Amino acid sequence: MLTEIPIFNNISMIKRKWLITGVAGFIGSSLLERLLMLDQEVIGLDNFSTGYQTNLDDVCAVVGEEKWRNFQLINGDVTDFDVCMKSVEGVDHVLHQAALGSVPRSLEDPLATNLANVTGFLNILEASRKAEVTSFTYAASSSTYGDSTQLPKVEDVIGKPLSPYALTKYVNELYSDVYELSYAFRATGLRYFNVFGPRQDPGGAYAAVIPKWIGSMLNDKEVIINGDGSTSRDFCFIENVVQANLLAALAEDDVRGKVYNIGLGDRTSLTTLAKMISDQVESMTARPVLEPSYGPFRRGDVAHSQASILKAQTYLNYDPGVKVEKGIELTVKWFAKYSNRC
Repeated sequence: MLTEIPIFNNISMIKRKWLITGVAGFIGSSLLERLLMLDQEVIGLDNFSTGYQTNLDDVCAVVGEEKWRNFQLINGDVTDFDVCMKSVEGVDHVLHQAALGSVPRSLEDPLATNLANVTGFLNILEASRKAEVTSFTYAASSSTYGDSTQLPKVEDVIGKPLSPYALTKYVNELYSDVYELSYAFRATGLRYFNVFGPRQDPGGAYAAVIPKWIGSMLNDKEVIINGDGSTSRDFCFIENVVQANLLAALAEDDVRGKVYNIGLGDRTSLTTLAKMISDQVESMTARPVLEPSYGPFRRGDVAHSQASILKAQTYLNYDPGVKVEKGIELTVKWFAKYSNRC
């Protein structure tokens, strides 16, 4: 599924050992696919609370049995420090994706969110430090910008968190700063802006908007837009996020230990997004989809979000080549092919 990006070709010459936490999730499985295609050795850690075996099965089918033999799965939880220590044995690079995402979920269960996102983060960070891994890259979040209204979002200007989830992701960044100051251990944070793509879960109360809407439209169900439709987001296709993770992990030492926005540097309104998806669904199914309806704004949300990606472009050579329209096309095609996921 992932497209060819020349910058990745260089790393296939040197075999490294990687740990991906949350490997059975949407982003984790996409990272796994890319690394195995590059003949890397990968350890995956997941407790399957939000990840799926079907995602791993998909990766196996894509990469083939020979490359799949370079993967080892540990069924465990980042909240267990002993499991974390086992997972990092002999590892060169850590890509920490495990978390309980979703603003609404965190408002309903802040304790579980804190346990996974703060305790879990600290466990894998400390285990990685003790194991003396070469690099540690983690999934930060654009939710850290909180109530800041500045657009585009610049890394050094944040507001107050608007949800328990946002607070936990900010705490990750604070711990990273402390670890560099106290132990000279550098952790690189990637503030994701509304990542979407194949394998993203379209079901459940906390589903992200794009897979949820694709699933609804493919199944002749009505799409409900939170608010008046003017709310806008910087939607970023998964391929761009995979690129950013590998660039950050393999960057020079003086580039690590910073926080980088990972998005497109653009924003799309929810009304425009719904039209993009409906156009693709109608094109593939040759039938009209239902017009969307509008509901109340979602608690804990901000009105607009857009990343400044200058810092990532400058220091990481980040180049998000897949734009929203192309990403929507690829994502709808994937869900149409695997309609049982909807």
